[in-house]
This record gives sequence, C-alpha cells and structure tokens, in this order.
Amino acid sequence: MDFQLSEEQKMLKETVRQFVEREIRPHAMEWDEKAVFVPDELIEKYAEMGLLGMTLPERYGGQGLGVFEAILVIEEIAKVSCLAAFPVFESNVGPVRVIELFGTEEQKKKYLPRCCRGEILISVGMTEPEAGSAVTDLRTRAVLKGDHYIVNGTKRFVTGGGHSEVYVVYVRLSDLPGAKGIGALIIEKGTPGFVFGKQERFMGLSGFPSCDLIFEDCKVPKENLVVPEGGFKRLMQAFDIERLGNATMSLGIATGALEESIKYSKERKQFGKEICEFQAVQLMLADMAMKVEAARLLIYRAAVNASRGYPSILHSSIAKCFSNEIAKEVTDLALQIHGGYGYSKEYPIERMLRDSRGWPVAGGTVQMQRINIASELIGRRFNQRK
Repeated sequence: MDFQLSEEQKMLKETVRQFVEREIRPHAMEWDEKAVFVPDELIEKYAEMGLLGMTLPERYGGQGLGVFEAILVIEEIAKVSCLAAFPVFESNVGPVRVIELFGTEEQKKKYLPRCCRGEILISVGMTEPEAGSAVTDLRTRAVLKGDHYIVNGTKRFVTGGGHSEVYVVYVRLSDLPGAKGIGALIIEKGTPGFVFGKQERFMGLSGFPSCDLIFEDCKVPKENLVVPEGGFKRLMQAFDIERLGNATMSLGIATGALEESIKYSKERKQFGKEICEFQAVQLMLADMAMKVEAARLLIYRAAVNASRGYPSILHSSIAKCFSNEIAKEVTDLALQIHGGYGYSKEYPIERMLRDSRGWPVAGGTVQMQRINIASELIGRRFNQRK
C-alpha cells in the first residue's frame, strides 16, 4: 500500500496550487460578498489546463484520468474557494458521469466534448419538495407520447439551477412503486415547458446558483433517455462518485482553515510572543490536523479503490459523513484560534465556517450516510417507512 503521490500527481497539485494563488485567492472574498458565480474567463482557463472532464475518455476530449486525480484538483481549489471548485467538481464527478457511464454514443458525443471545453455545465435534478432523503418518493413524471416524453413535476435545491445548460433529471417513467419506476432524462435549458424558480439564498456557499426546476408539459425527445426505468441502482452507483466530490469539498474547506490557522498562529502575538507558543493553541492545531488527515485518507481510499469504476457504498458514505463532520469542527476551531478576527468578514474563516455547513446537507445528509454505513455493515437495507 503506497501512500505517496506519483511525480505526475505532485506536479498536478503544484500547478493547480500556483494557479489558485494567482487567479482565485485574490477574488474569492469578492465573489462571496457579491454572491456571484465565477466568471466565464476562469472556466475557460480550466478548460485550457485540461481540468474539465479529466475523468472522461480522451476520445471525448477528456484526460482519461481516474477519480483520484480529480479529487486532488478539487481539494486544492476548495481550500481557497468551493465556488471556484464547483465547475471542476461537476465536470469530473458530477452528473456528467451518468452520461459517460450509461449514455448512448450519440449522447456522449453531444455533451461530453462540450463539457470538457467548458461550453456547458451539467447539473443533476434529484430532490423534490417531498423527496429529499426519501428520493424514491419522487413524483416528477415522464410519459412517452410518440417521439417525446412529456414531463411534469418540480425539482428543488438544484445546485447549478438556472445557470447550467444541461440537467440529468431523475423521473418516474411508470407507475411502478419506489425505485422500480425511476430512470433519468437529459433536459436542456430552454426546452419548452421547462422554467426555473427563484434563486435560493443560503447562509453559506454564496454565489452557488440553486433553484427549482419546474416542468409543465415539458416536451423532451425520447433520444434524451439516459437511464431507463428500473435503473435507479445505476444512478445511485454514479452518485457515489459525486459523494466523493462532496466529501472533497469539505476536506478542502478544512485544509484551508487549518493552513490559515497555522499561518495566523505564527503571526499573531499576545503576551509578547506568537500564539503558536501557547499549548492551548498547539492542542487545537493538532486536533485539526488529525481530523484533516483522517478525512483525506478516507477519501483517498474510496477514490483509489474505485479506480475507473464505482466507489463502494460503504467507503463513499464513510468518507462523506466523516469529512462533512470534521469540516464543521475544524472551521470552528479555526475561528477560535483567530478570535475576533475569525468572526470578521475581513478574514476567510467565517466564510469557510458558513460553507462547511452546506455539505453535510447536500448529496445525502450525514444521517442517511450513517444509515448506509450500518446497512453495509449488517448486510441488509432498512425500510424507513415501517
């Protein structure tokens, strides 16, 4: 078992780190304050660097790399700005992988190269007003009539909603109960009968577009069926890859908070010496470092074991749950080390703390991850309705 990065991976991390310091750090606070998405110019630079679609096959414009390399890049960017990491997240471990893994050749040719070039972002429409953790209760219905599906329903809390050009939308394709009738359609922005709700305003993750997707007799070509009825398990397998991206966003926040705290503790003086000289601060830094390292190893294990396939439910759920939890704890300790400055918007810590609170809710709550973990350990699924 080798815990060392290859020379190529080290070079990748260093290249991205330098880019982040030059192109992202100077603007991260402004983007948060104005609650605006990253500029198109940044996404164009990502495409030029080959960071979009790294995990996609080379024949579609990707790099043909594994999930692990994408995780390295997402972590490096998220240390400074989750918002800036989002396009890399979506193009490598997001719903684009559903199209890559399960789509037709025509669908892959149509969407994957454009994603790699930064021309489109692809988001997932999963959650509904009454189907969050209970996602198999979703009601958005797609009925095949001739050459088109007629879609009716509402999706809620869609990250990328209103901004992304393409959506992989979970729909009920028949009246079969639970997961049996669920599949997925690709629905493009601008399709007749498809409109957006108002943009959400959250305590953190400012600038992330998020809104309802509203379908009223939305007419979708039948060629846009990406996962047929009964394919819910495959959708969830692909979503386990996305959960690793979610976990890495939390890891990036925690790592960034730790680095800021180390730096601050060597600069801030009290009682005539740097506060890193005080044992109370040393203990907090040590606790932060242990949590960050443990989260990183859990994510790396899941990503490496997944190789080009899927991470196990057990590994992805453990990695997501633990990383989500420690990001909250680490940013809280970072604020304590910074004192009043940590509570000030002039420093990045308060933003990191706010952002850390979003990921334990997104992509499956930490409570649902614990249920997944218990289910895998015991070897059976638990019916929450009984």
